[in-house]
Amino acid sequence: MQSSSALRVVHQPQTGPDLPAAEAAAAELLTALGISLESESLRGTPRRMAQAYAELLAPRAFDLTTFPNDEQYDELVLARSIPLRSLCEHHLLPFVGVAHVGYLPGERILGLSKLARVVEHFACRPQVQERLTKQIADWLAEQLGPKGVGVVIEAEHTCMTLRGVRATGSSTVTSTLLGTLRTDARSRQEFFALTGINA
Repeated sequence: MQSSSALRVVHQPQTGPDLPAAEAAAAELLTALGISLESESLRGTPRRMAQAYAELLAPRAFDLTTFPNDEQYDELVLARSIPLRSLCEHHLLPFVGVAHVGYLPGERILGLSKLARVVEHFACRPQVQERLTKQIADWLAEQLGPKGVGVVIEAEHTCMTLRGVRATGSSTVTSTLLGTLRTDARSRQEFFALTGINA
């Protein structure tokens, strides 16, 4: 558990994006797929593709600000419907949805906006939803030292709705529960009830 009031959080790949190389690769991919880049509207598409993927894969740095739990608050803190977007690591197609993130405070409480920042931090990389859900919960447990953590993600995967089986309108729900939210049935039920998930 962190002891200081703020931890600077930065997700840095080993090397930054090489936009010219990404643009050239995008042009090669589109050409290989039979798409002509001669028209005025398509000429800049490789550059825009490279910039779009670089943006999707670059989370913003933030300070994980925590405060002493002076009031000894011991009830559930829950941020519902945090917007989420990530890239399926199998097809590099987007999946979008919401995350519900909650915790039972221990000695410290978290600035509420940071729950959304943590979701973004782990979503801005090629992902699978199951891993993303667990990474958010594990990281909050490690950094905050709460009595319990719960994360539920509901998302639509375009690799499933726009291609392959084309299951339009389907969504995937994953959850990770740690500590009291996993071991105590009443706490678990309260968490799922407040997220709107029928457990």
